[in-house]
Amino acid sequence: MTAPPPTSRRGLFVAPFDALADPRVIGDLAARAEDAGWEGFFLWDHLQYGDRVAAIADVWTCCAAVAMRTSRLSFGPMVTPLARRRPQVLARQAASLATLSEGRFVLGLGLGDDWVGEFSAFGDEPDPKVRGAMLDDGLAVLTGLLSGERVDHDGPHHAARDVRFLPAPRVPIWLGGRSGNAAPLRRALRHDGYFVIGLDGPDDLSALAAQVPTSDFDLVVDLRADQDHGPWLDRGATWVLTRVGPFDLDLAEVQRLVDLGPSHP
Repeated sequence: MTAPPPTSRRGLFVAPFDALADPRVIGDLAARAEDAGWEGFFLWDHLQYGDRVAAIADVWTCCAAVAMRTSRLSFGPMVTPLARRRPQVLARQAASLATLSEGRFVLGLGLGDDWVGEFSAFGDEPDPKVRGAMLDDGLAVLTGLLSGERVDHDGPHHAARDVRFLPAPRVPIWLGGRSGNAAPLRRALRHDGYFVIGLDGPDDLSALAAQVPTSDFDLVVDLRADQDHGPWLDRGATWVLTRVGPFDLDLAEVQRLVDLGPSHP
């Protein structure tokens, strides 16, 4: 017998830009989201986002604010480019947020994109193939440290020799990637979830869901707030997120959207 598709959980996918570029505002929004019945609150992680975005809040400070202002929401960065971070530092940050939130923190990781020079402008690696190798190396170090295992890894991009952290509360790891790219899906299947970007329609979601595990694995999509979410629900995604941003954000309008709860649209 074929198992029924999972019931999609509903969350928000929030760009902490401009009117939302303040951890206090993000904390307030997360508290409102929890009260309104949303189950997740995930944050974009960027250093810059083109000429239309003037201010961006630090995702880790925002995550701490979310942890302190909520008690039920799952939350985390969606997604952090591991190639521009030191995996041992990221492991400490993730473990601390998992502890602070009593296990509600989810770590979203990916390649990132240099479409506005976000990597090259700061001297970070602009080549996506090199960033992919750095992501794989970093994941080996990061997952080992989060598990409490002794890590002795000597990869071409990230090395860790005979180090060990105390085990932390479990941190699920979701990998982000664009629809149609095989490498992100292969990478995600070695971890806890796949945040897929750029699906054309609900039928594509159903086809993708047939390629991933039916239990203990999250398949995550995000939709614009003005899209009809109904056709996407219960098509195999465990999470359907409503996108907030990135441009022309008005705090009062965002608050109204959050307060409507996951039943709208």
